[in-house]
Amino acid sequence: MENIYQETMFLLKKYNITANKNLGQNFLINDEVVEQTIKAANITKEDCVIEIGPGLGTLTQLLLENAKKVIAIELDGKMVKILKDRFYLYNNFEIIEEDILKLNLQELIKKEKNVKVVANLPYYITTPIIMKLLEDKLHIKTITVMVQKEVADRLAEQPGEKLAGAITYSVNYYAKVKRIIEVPKESFIPAPEVASTVIQLELREKPKVEVKNEAVFFELIKKSFMQRRKTFLNGVSNGGLVEKEKLKEILQKLEIEENVRGETLTLEQFAQIANEL
Repeated sequence: MENIYQETMFLLKKYNITANKNLGQNFLINDEVVEQTIKAANITKEDCVIEIGPGLGTLTQLLLENAKKVIAIELDGKMVKILKDRFYLYNNFEIIEEDILKLNLQELIKKEKNVKVVANLPYYITTPIIMKLLEDKLHIKTITVMVQKEVADRLAEQPGEKLAGAITYSVNYYAKVKRIIEVPKESFIPAPEVASTVIQLELREKPKVEVKNEAVFFELIKKSFMQRRKTFLNGVSNGGLVEKEKLKEILQKLEIEENVRGETLTLEQFAQIANEL
């Protein structure tokens, strides 16, 4: 394979384009990161791959060579033109010019069996994209994505541990998370201000804990992290989800200390409290 840096510079020059900051574009030029990402995704001829924000097609090339089908979702019209030019000879390539957050993914993949997501995600909408992929309850096996290192640290943390945030609990409910490779800033042009990490989410066959009402469960987690310095009791009752006395009763019943902070609760404890509510 041609060196990715040379290939990228050729394409940028040929099409006279620069990275679109508004779309969070940074072009990956590190061969090892590309190879490790594809290897971790474990793409086979049985798989349909959804690639989000393919840009110049750096990952797309290898995905097309290994997958049964690649559906690329790209918002930037300039990139769509380049991708169509580059991969017009591949009969397993489909491109959709659309915002991933507005797309009906259920409809898109309803006829596909082995679906995997691979993406170098735009940092400014990483969390909404990941949560959409999980909350839409799609039949996806794995999600292998590059994200900002700080976000990866939160996603890969265990609930109740130091770096955990509301997103940690939400993702852990749906999937197991593992790190694949750290990506230095110099792996891109233009170089972003932060380091990146490739992570993989392996979706669970069923959620990690049983909850009676997912909306209440996620709202409880969200409220408890909105005011991290406050106790769980004060943070959640101030958020208007439940009266303080009622929540006190629930904590007593479940033998959870009144002065506990939300960030130290386990996923199971959040589920127990939500189910009592």
